[in-house]
Amino acid sequence: MPTWRFTGVCWVQGRQEWTLDPVTEEVRGVSFMLFMDESGQDHRHSPYEVLAGVCVEDRDLWNLVCEVQDAERTFFGQRISPDELELKGKKLLKRKTFRLAGQMEAITPERRAALARVCLEKGSRQRREDAGATGPTKEELTALAQAKIAFVGHLLEICARYRVRTFASIVDCEAPRPEGQLLRKDYAYLFERYYHFLEEQAESTMGVVVFDELEKVQAHILLGCQVTPD
Repeated sequence: MPTWRFTGVCWVQGRQEWTLDPVTEEVRGVSFMLFMDESGQDHRHSPYEVLAGVCVEDRDLWNLVCEVQDAERTFFGQRISPDELELKGKKLLKRKTFRLAGQMEAITPERRAALARVCLEKGSRQRREDAGATGPTKEELTALAQAKIAFVGHLLEICARYRVRTFASIVDCEAPRPEGQLLRKDYAYLFERYYHFLEEQAESTMGVVVFDELEKVQAHILLGCQVTPD
Protein backbone atom coordinates (compact mmCIF):
# COMPACT_ATOMS: atom_id res chain seq x y z
CA MET A 1 0.00 0.00 0.00
CA PRO A 2 1.57 3.35 -1.01
CA THR A 3 2.38 5.98 1.57
CA TRP A 4 2.14 9.71 0.99
CA ARG A 5 4.51 12.63 0.82
CA PHE A 6 3.93 16.36 0.51
CA THR A 7 4.75 17.80 -2.88
CA GLY A 8 3.66 21.38 -2.50
CA VAL A 9 1.83 24.05 -0.57
CA CYS A 10 -1.18 26.07 -1.67
CA TRP A 11 -2.91 28.90 0.13
CA VAL A 12 -6.69 29.07 0.43
CA GLN A 13 -8.22 32.02 2.30
CA GLY A 14 -5.12 32.44 4.42
CA ARG A 15 -4.87 28.76 5.37
CA GLN A 16 -2.19 26.28 4.54
CA GLU A 17 -3.22 23.15 2.68
CA TRP A 18 -0.95 20.37 1.51
CA THR A 19 -1.07 18.79 -1.93
CA LEU A 20 -0.62 15.04 -1.59
CA ASP A 21 0.86 12.69 -4.16
CA PRO A 22 0.92 8.87 -3.73
CA VAL A 23 4.42 7.38 -3.89
CA THR A 24 6.10 4.27 -2.66
CA GLU A 25 8.53 5.96 -0.27
CA GLU A 26 7.90 7.10 3.28
CA VAL A 27 7.05 10.63 4.34
CA ARG A 28 10.16 12.80 4.57
CA GLY A 29 10.82 16.08 6.30
CA VAL A 30 8.02 15.80 8.87
CA SER A 31 8.64 17.39 12.26
CA PHE A 32 6.72 17.83 15.50
CA MET A 33 6.92 21.23 17.18
CA LEU A 34 6.94 21.17 20.98
CA PHE A 35 5.98 24.58 22.39
CA MET A 36 7.08 24.75 26.02
CA ASP A 37 6.38 27.04 28.93
CA GLU A 38 6.59 27.05 32.72
CA SER A 39 4.07 27.91 35.42
CA GLY A 40 4.13 28.31 39.18
CA GLN A 41 7.73 29.53 39.42
CA ASP A 42 6.69 32.47 41.59
CA HIS A 43 5.59 30.03 44.36
CA ARG A 44 2.64 32.26 45.21
CA HIS A 45 -0.58 30.68 43.97
CA SER A 46 0.38 27.10 43.14
CA PRO A 47 1.81 24.31 45.33
CA TYR A 48 3.66 22.93 42.30
CA GLU A 49 5.86 24.08 39.46
CA VAL A 50 4.71 22.85 36.07
CA LEU A 51 6.86 22.44 32.98
CA ALA A 52 4.65 21.62 30.01
CA GLY A 53 4.74 21.42 26.25
CA VAL A 54 2.10 21.33 23.52
CA CYS A 55 3.12 19.23 20.53
CA VAL A 56 1.71 19.69 17.02
CA GLU A 57 2.87 18.43 13.65
CA ASP A 58 4.44 21.12 11.47
CA ARG A 59 1.95 20.66 8.61
CA ASP A 60 -0.94 21.33 11.03
CA LEU A 61 0.52 24.32 12.85
CA TRP A 62 -0.63 27.18 10.62
CA ASN A 63 -4.14 25.79 10.19
CA LEU A 64 -4.39 25.29 13.96
CA VAL A 65 -3.36 28.89 14.64
CA CYS A 66 -5.89 30.18 12.09
CA GLU A 67 -8.72 28.17 13.63
CA VAL A 68 -7.89 29.41 17.12
CA GLN A 69 -7.94 33.02 15.93
CA ASP A 70 -11.22 32.43 14.08
CA ALA A 71 -12.66 30.94 17.26
CA GLU A 72 -11.74 34.11 19.16
CA ARG A 73 -13.77 36.17 16.71
CA THR A 74 -16.66 33.70 16.79
CA PHE A 75 -16.99 33.58 20.57
CA PHE A 76 -15.93 37.12 21.51
CA GLY A 77 -16.73 39.12 18.39
CA GLN A 78 -13.06 40.10 18.09
CA ARG A 79 -9.54 38.87 18.78
CA ILE A 80 -8.76 38.72 22.49
CA SER A 81 -5.04 38.04 22.05
CA PRO A 82 -3.86 40.74 19.63
CA ASP A 83 -0.19 41.46 19.01
CA GLU A 84 1.94 39.84 21.74
CA LEU A 85 -0.79 39.13 24.30
CA GLU A 86 -1.21 35.48 25.32
CA LEU A 87 -4.28 33.42 26.09
CA LYS A 88 -3.88 32.58 29.77
CA GLY A 89 -5.86 29.67 31.17
CA LYS A 90 -5.78 31.11 34.68
CA LYS A 91 -7.53 34.24 33.39
CA LEU A 92 -10.01 32.50 31.12
CA LEU A 93 -11.11 29.89 33.68
CA LYS A 94 -10.66 31.53 37.06
CA ARG A 95 -13.36 31.03 39.71
CA LYS A 96 -14.91 34.40 38.99
CA THR A 97 -15.59 33.32 35.41
CA PHE A 98 -17.80 30.42 36.51
CA ARG A 99 -19.59 32.56 39.09
CA LEU A 100 -20.42 35.25 36.53
CA ALA A 101 -21.40 32.70 33.88
CA GLY A 102 -23.98 31.16 36.22
CA GLN A 103 -25.62 34.36 37.41
CA MET A 104 -28.02 34.37 34.42
CA GLU A 105 -29.54 31.88 32.00
CA ALA A 106 -27.50 30.72 29.00
CA ILE A 107 -27.30 33.39 26.29
CA THR A 108 -27.61 32.44 22.61
CA PRO A 109 -24.22 32.27 20.81
CA GLU A 110 -24.87 35.22 18.48
CA ARG A 111 -26.05 37.57 21.22
CA ARG A 112 -23.38 36.26 23.59
CA ALA A 113 -20.61 37.17 21.15
CA ALA A 114 -22.03 40.66 20.59
CA LEU A 115 -22.35 41.33 24.32
CA ALA A 116 -18.89 39.90 25.01
CA ARG A 117 -17.38 42.27 22.48
CA VAL A 118 -19.11 45.25 24.08
CA CYS A 119 -17.83 44.11 27.49
CA LEU A 120 -14.25 43.83 26.20
CA GLU A 121 -14.45 47.24 24.53
CA LYS A 122 -15.76 48.86 27.71
CA GLY A 123 -12.99 47.25 29.72
CA SER A 124 -10.39 48.52 27.27
CA ARG A 125 -11.75 52.07 27.49
CA GLN A 126 -11.72 51.93 31.28
CA ARG A 127 -8.08 50.78 31.32
CA ARG A 128 -7.20 53.70 29.05
CA GLU A 129 -9.20 55.97 31.38
CA ASP A 130 -11.14 57.39 28.44
CA ALA A 131 -13.47 60.24 29.27
CA GLY A 132 -17.04 59.06 29.66
CA ALA A 133 -16.10 55.38 29.86
CA THR A 134 -18.78 53.27 31.52
CA GLY A 135 -18.57 49.87 33.17
CA PRO A 136 -20.10 46.69 31.71
CA THR A 137 -23.62 45.63 32.57
CA LYS A 138 -24.55 42.42 34.36
CA GLU A 139 -25.66 40.84 31.08
CA GLU A 140 -22.41 41.81 29.34
CA LEU A 141 -20.29 40.35 32.15
CA THR A 142 -22.35 37.17 32.04
CA ALA A 143 -21.99 36.90 28.27
CA LEU A 144 -18.22 37.33 28.45
CA ALA A 145 -17.90 34.67 31.15
CA GLN A 146 -20.08 32.21 29.23
CA ALA A 147 -18.09 32.95 26.07
CA LYS A 148 -14.82 32.15 27.86
CA ILE A 149 -16.05 28.74 28.99
CA ALA A 150 -17.50 27.90 25.57
CA PHE A 151 -14.33 29.09 23.84
CA VAL A 152 -12.08 26.84 25.94
CA GLY A 153 -14.29 23.84 25.19
CA HIS A 154 -14.10 24.59 21.47
CA LEU A 155 -10.34 25.11 21.73
CA LEU A 156 -9.93 21.59 23.14
CA GLU A 157 -11.99 20.23 20.24
CA ILE A 158 -9.68 22.00 17.78
CA CYS A 159 -6.63 20.51 19.48
CA ALA A 160 -8.15 17.03 19.34
CA ARG A 161 -8.93 17.41 15.64
CA TYR A 162 -5.30 18.31 14.91
CA ARG A 163 -3.99 15.47 17.10
CA VAL A 164 -2.26 17.82 19.52
CA ARG A 165 -0.28 16.07 22.27
CA THR A 166 0.78 17.44 25.63
CA PHE A 167 3.80 16.62 27.80
CA ALA A 168 4.31 17.85 31.34
CA SER A 169 6.41 17.50 34.48
CA ILE A 170 5.03 18.55 37.87
CA VAL A 171 7.46 19.33 40.68
CA ASP A 172 6.87 20.22 44.31
CA CYS A 173 7.94 23.78 45.06
CA GLU A 174 10.08 22.51 47.94
CA ALA A 175 12.03 20.05 45.79
CA PRO A 176 15.83 20.65 45.75
CA ARG A 177 17.32 22.38 42.72
CA PRO A 178 20.52 21.29 40.94
CA GLU A 179 23.50 23.61 41.07
CA GLY A 180 25.84 24.61 38.28
CA GLN A 181 25.33 23.47 34.70
CA LEU A 182 23.13 20.45 35.42
CA LEU A 183 19.86 19.89 33.61
CA ARG A 184 16.87 19.79 35.95
CA LYS A 185 15.07 16.46 36.26
CA ASP A 186 11.72 17.89 35.18
CA TYR A 187 13.32 18.83 31.86
CA ALA A 188 15.06 15.46 31.60
CA TYR A 189 11.88 13.46 32.21
CA LEU A 190 9.81 15.57 29.82
CA PHE A 191 12.40 15.34 27.05
CA GLU A 192 12.57 11.58 27.61
CA ARG A 193 8.82 11.27 27.01
CA TYR A 194 9.10 13.48 23.94
CA TYR A 195 11.95 11.33 22.61
CA HIS A 196 9.94 8.12 22.97
CA PHE A 197 6.98 9.78 21.26
CA LEU A 198 9.20 10.70 18.28
CA GLU A 199 10.58 7.17 18.19
CA GLU A 200 7.04 5.92 17.55
CA GLN A 201 6.74 8.09 14.43
CA ALA A 202 8.31 7.60 10.99
CA GLU A 203 12.07 7.07 10.99
CA SER A 204 12.81 10.46 9.41
CA THR A 205 10.57 12.42 11.82
CA MET A 206 12.30 15.26 13.66
CA GLY A 207 11.46 17.09 16.87
CA VAL A 208 11.75 20.85 17.32
CA VAL A 209 11.54 22.36 20.82
CA VAL A 210 10.31 25.96 21.04
CA PHE A 211 10.59 27.83 24.34
CA ASP A 212 8.82 30.97 25.44
CA GLU A 213 11.42 33.09 27.21
CA LEU A 214 14.46 31.79 29.05
CA GLU A 215 17.37 33.43 30.75
CA LYS A 216 20.61 33.20 28.80
CA VAL A 217 22.22 30.78 31.26
CA GLN A 218 19.19 28.45 31.21
CA ALA A 219 19.15 28.42 27.42
CA HIS A 220 22.82 27.44 27.25
CA ILE A 221 22.30 24.63 29.77
CA LEU A 222 19.66 23.15 27.47
CA LEU A 223 22.09 23.36 24.57
CA GLY A 224 24.79 21.64 26.60
CA CYS A 225 27.09 24.67 26.62
CA GLN A 226 29.27 25.79 29.51
CA VAL A 227 28.78 29.50 30.12
CA THR A 228 29.23 32.00 32.89
CA PRO A 229 26.77 34.83 33.60
CA ASP A 230 27.66 38.25 32.26
